[in-house]
Amino acid sequence: MKLHRRHILHLAAGATALPAVSRIARAQGYPTRPVHWIVSFTAGGPNDTVARIIGQFLSERLGQQFVIENKVGAGGNIGMAAVLGSPPDGYTVGFAAPNNAINTSLYEKLPFDFIRDSVPVAGTMLLTNVMVVHPDVPAKTVAEFIAYAKANPGKINMASSGSGTSVHMSGELFKAMTGINMQHVPYRGSAPALQDLLTNRVQVIFDNLPGSISHIRAGTLRALGVTAPKRSDALPDVPTIGETVPGYEAVVWYGIVAPKGTPPDVVDTLNAAVNAVLADPKLKARLAELGGEPMPMTPAQFGKLIADETEKWAKVIRAANIKPE
Repeated sequence: MKLHRRHILHLAAGATALPAVSRIARAQGYPTRPVHWIVSFTAGGPNDTVARIIGQFLSERLGQQFVIENKVGAGGNIGMAAVLGSPPDGYTVGFAAPNNAINTSLYEKLPFDFIRDSVPVAGTMLLTNVMVVHPDVPAKTVAEFIAYAKANPGKINMASSGSGTSVHMSGELFKAMTGINMQHVPYRGSAPALQDLLTNRVQVIFDNLPGSISHIRAGTLRALGVTAPKRSDALPDVPTIGETVPGYEAVVWYGIVAPKGTPPDVVDTLNAAVNAVLADPKLKARLAELGGEPMPMTPAQFGKLIADETEKWAKVIRAANIKPE
């Protein structure tokens, strides 16, 4: 999808320099009641885990509870539709991730336009996906897996957390760049996908690292490579996929968006609070345990990231002729 200039300008709307906590927001006392943070994937998955950790820190900082709500289905579109259809008052926000940028091009008809109908609030976390296989798969490296897949075309089941997620698209990019054939099996989140991977009903997943890292460390699943352009500090012995497949790269980002029309002062208050908790050493340590790092941003910077990611994945979708399942 080609982003028009007006769409890019929209992403930066309201993101001009503002005080860290505006006088208006202070006068209104926002937030005066719990904030509902909608996560579009299942409880126990990586998105949910990170939201609950950050939400706890935000609750303590702002004095109101951040209530995590899981609204799953359609690659995250059901949850985001609920966010964007909510009153733009700052009391309903959404967990944003690459699937939201991907789905803009993957789905021909959506009940919303993500860029037009959302306001970028804050970036939260930068991380990698990780290519993970069941121990019974006879491959201990990316190169061995490619050879195994080519010798068994169509016999490998590739799980994902849903069509259009970064987990799905990381696998599709891998397929396109290596010429292998795997059967895509979408789930309603990473948690149920991992359950089937642990029982060898599916053989591989390109999961968000927070979802798989405990299984990797326990030895119940085997990591072959990370999708980011550099190795993860959490798994320093696991190579990048790009070391075997030159040019391969897929990074994962998490953030917060709100419905269009949310007051700039509310956006600014939330952004300042998010950036403050991301600087907390305790939160940094929790994110590092999950294999991620803080991603503090202004609303304008986060909006540009969304625009850039939307353009990138649109090209992949068109080139590989990927369709939702």
